[in-house]
Amino acid sequence: MQYVSTRGQAAPQSFSQILLGGLAPDGGLYLPAEYPQVTGAELDAWRTLSYADLAFEVLKKFATDIPQADLKALTHKTYTADVYCNTRSGEDAARITPLCVLEEKDGTRLILQALSNGPTLAFKDMAMQLLGNLFEYTLAKQDAELNILGATSGDTGSAAEYAMRGKKGIRVFMLSPHGKMSAFQTAQMFSLQDPNIFNIAVEGVFDDCQDIVKAVSNDLEFKTRQKIGTVNSINWARIVAQVVYYIRGYLSATTGNDQKVSFTVPSGNFGNICAGHIVRMMGVPIDKLVAATNENDVLDEFFRTGIYRVRKASETYHTTSPSMDISKASNFERFIFDLLDRDGDRVRALFKKVETQGGFDLSGKPGSDGDEFRKVAQYGFLSGKSIHQDRVQTIRDVQAKHGVTIDTHTADGVKMAREFLTPGIPMIVLETALPAKFNETIQEALGRDAERPAGFENIEALPQRFEVMPAAVEKIKAYIARHTGL
Repeated sequence: MQYVSTRGQAAPQSFSQILLGGLAPDGGLYLPAEYPQVTGAELDAWRTLSYADLAFEVLKKFATDIPQADLKALTHKTYTADVYCNTRSGEDAARITPLCVLEEKDGTRLILQALSNGPTLAFKDMAMQLLGNLFEYTLAKQDAELNILGATSGDTGSAAEYAMRGKKGIRVFMLSPHGKMSAFQTAQMFSLQDPNIFNIAVEGVFDDCQDIVKAVSNDLEFKTRQKIGTVNSINWARIVAQVVYYIRGYLSATTGNDQKVSFTVPSGNFGNICAGHIVRMMGVPIDKLVAATNENDVLDEFFRTGIYRVRKASETYHTTSPSMDISKASNFERFIFDLLDRDGDRVRALFKKVETQGGFDLSGKPGSDGDEFRKVAQYGFLSGKSIHQDRVQTIRDVQAKHGVTIDTHTADGVKMAREFLTPGIPMIVLETALPAKFNETIQEALGRDAERPAGFENIEALPQRFEVMPAAVEKIKAYIARHTGL
C-alpha cells in the first residue's frame, strides 16, 4: 500500500514512512493511492470478531509494511477492556464501542455508538491510544525520538497526552486556545505533570493553533532538525484507526450485508467524518453521512451551497460544543481530492486560494472555481447546524425520554440525525464525549451535575502546569527548540 499527497507533488510513501509525520512535503495530506475494498464475505467473517481482531483485519489492509504478527500485537495491546472501561450503563467493556438504541419507530432506529469509554472520556482515545503504541513501536525499531506538535480545541490534546505520557523517546507540545475549553478539558490537560508533556495556551482561537502546527510542518528544515511529528487528524494513522469503529458500528447495527446504515457525526475539523467517507469508499454499505456542525458552520455551508468559506478568528464563535469551534477544517482537503477525481494540481490551487482569499466556490455558478458540488450527493453527504438552544433542548429531551445523558457535541449530532432519518435505515450517531467534560451546559440543561467516572471527581482542583504564549509561529518554534535542546 502506497500513499500519495492530495497536492500531487510528493513521492509515494509507505504507511511506516508517513506514520510519524503530518503534512506531506508539498503541504498536502496523505491518502492511499487506491482505497482497499471490503467484500461481503469479509464483513460476514468480521461480525463475530473482538474489537482488537477487527482492528487488525482493517489495519492490515492499510499498514502493509508492518509485519502482521506485530500489527496484531499492537491492536491487542490497545483495545482492551482495561483501557476502555469508563462505561456508564454496565455494558461489557470488552465490546469497546457498544450501541444503544435511543429511538425506534416504523422500523427506523436512532442509535448511539459509545466512543468515549477510553481514559480521557472522548472519542479521540479510539485512535490516539493506537497511535501512541504505533509511535513507540516504530521509534524503537529506528532507535529514534519524536517531538509531537499538536493543536486541540479540547479533546485531541488530552487524548494525545494520555496516550503519549511516559512513552520512551516522545515529547508532546500541545497548543490550545487560551480560555476557550471547558473547565474539565482544561484541567484534564494542564494537570498532567509528566516531564515529556508541554502545554501551551495560545492567545487566540483553535484555528490559530492549527495554523501554527501547519506552518511548523511546512518548515521542512526545522521539522527535520527538531524531529517534529503530529497527532492531529492530518496524521493518516489517526484517520485509519477511526475507520475501525465505523465498520464495527455497521456490523453491530445490521444482520446482513444487503442492509445499509447512515451515520451522523458532530464535525468541526472533518477528521471523524472523513473516516466515514473512507469506509464508504471501501465498499461498506453506508447510505448517508450527516455532518452536524455548531454555530461555526463552515462545513454546513459547503454541503448546502458548494462554497467553502473559512472564517477569521474574529468570526469564530466560542460555543458550548467547543471542540467544534473550528472554522478551517483541515481534513476537508482529503474529501475535495476525491471530489475532484484526485487532481492534485486543482487541489493545490484551491487550497492556495483558501490561504490567499479565504475560500473557494465549486457551486458551478458563473465565476466559480468549478461545478463539482453537483457530485457531492454521490458521496452520501448531508449537513445541518445546531445552536446552543438546540443542544440544551436535545439534552433535556434525550434524558427525559430515554434516561440517557449526552454531551453537548453528541446533542448536536442527535438533533441533526432526527432531521435526516430515512425509513428502514438505521441512523448511528457517533458519541463524542462523556457529558462530565461539559458540566456547565449539563447543569443548565438538567439542573444537576453530570455523573463523573471514578478518578475524575475533583480534577479541576489539581495543580495545573502550562505556558501562555501569543499566536506567533517563531515564538512557538523557539519554545520547542529550547525544550528539546536540538
